[in-house]
Amino acid sequence: MLARVRALDPLFASLVILPTLIAALYFGIFASDVYVSESRFIVRSPTKPNLSPLGVVLSGGNIVGASEESAAVSEFLGSRQALGAINEDGFATRAWGNEHVFRFDRFGGLWSDSAEDLFDYYRRKVAAEDAKSTGVTVLRVQAFDPVSAQTMNRRLLEASEVLVNTLSERARGDGIAAAEEELEQARKQAQNAALALAAYRNAEGVIDPELQASAGLQMVGKLQDQLIAAQTQLLQLETYTPQASQIPYLRTQIRKLEGEIAVQTAQLAGGRGSLSSASVRYQELRLASEYAERQLAIALTAYQEAQAEARRKQAYVERIAQPSLPDDAAYPRRLRGVLATLVLGLIAWGVVAMLLVGVREHRD
Repeated sequence: MLARVRALDPLFASLVILPTLIAALYFGIFASDVYVSESRFIVRSPTKPNLSPLGVVLSGGNIVGASEESAAVSEFLGSRQALGAINEDGFATRAWGNEHVFRFDRFGGLWSDSAEDLFDYYRRKVAAEDAKSTGVTVLRVQAFDPVSAQTMNRRLLEASEVLVNTLSERARGDGIAAAEEELEQARKQAQNAALALAAYRNAEGVIDPELQASAGLQMVGKLQDQLIAAQTQLLQLETYTPQASQIPYLRTQIRKLEGEIAVQTAQLAGGRGSLSSASVRYQELRLASEYAERQLAIALTAYQEAQAEARRKQAYVERIAQPSLPDDAAYPRRLRGVLATLVLGLIAWGVVAMLLVGVREHRD
C-alpha cells in the first residue's frame, strides 16, 4: 500500500504542487494590476406617457428613463463605434498594450494586434449593466492604471451623450419635417383654391352670384310693382277717359317694363350665362376654397403641436455618478486565484488518484 502511495507522489506534484506554484508565481509576481473605473447614468426624457395605476403595476413601476434611447446606448457601448470613440487617437491601444504590462495580460502580448483582436479585447474590458427596475446603467472600464480607466470611461460617457442627442435631434427633426410638409401642401391647396375662385370671378365678371341674384330679384320685384301700377293706371284711363293723352305713354312704359323684366329674369335664370348657372360653379369653387382653408388651419395646428412635442421629446444622459478614479486594483484577486488553483488541483488529483488505485486493485 505504501508503494502505491509513493507511486502517486509524481501525480500529486503534477496536478497540485506544480499548478499551485505556477499560480503563486503568476499572481504574486507577474500578474499586472487591473483598475476598474465605474460610472452610473440614466437616459431621461422630460415627458413620459401617462399610465393608469394598473399600467404602473404591470410595468413594475418602471416609469423613469427613455427606454428606446437606453437600449440604443447599451447597444452602442458594445459596438465598434464605441471602441473608435475611445481609440480615435490610439489611446486605448496604448493603455491596454503598454509594454510594462505582463505579456499574458496586455493587448497584443502573445497574439496579433489586429482591429478584430482589439475589439474582442475591448469587449472583455468594458461592461455595461442595465438595471431594469431603475433604468440606471452601470459602466465599468478596466485598464492597467487608474487614469487610463477613468479617461476611457469618461470618453464612453461623452460618446453616449452625443449619440442620445443625435437620436433626439433626428426624432424631433423627422416629426417637424412631416408636419411642415403637410403644412406646405395645405398652404398650396388653399392658394390654388383661392386663385381658382378669383379666376372664375374675373372670367364671369361676378363677385358673388348669390348676392347678385338676390339684388336682381329685388330689382325684378320693383319692376313688377311698377308694371302692375302702370297697367292699373292704363286700365283706369281706358275705361273712364279713352281719349286721354297719357294712354300712349303708359303703353310705351309698360312695354319697357316688360322688356326690362324679361332681361333681368333671363340674367337670373336663363341659359348658361345666367346667375343661376354661375352660382353652381361658384358654390363648388367656394366650398373647395373653404375646405382648403380649414385644412390649412388644421395643418398649422398640427405643425405647432409637432414643434411643442419636439421640445418635450429632448432626451438626455443624466450622470448619476461620474467616472471614478480607482485608488486600488480590483484585479487580479491574487490569494483567491492561488487558493482556487490549489482546490481545483486537489480535486483533480483526488479523482485521478482514485481512478488509478481502482485500476491497479482490479489488476491485482
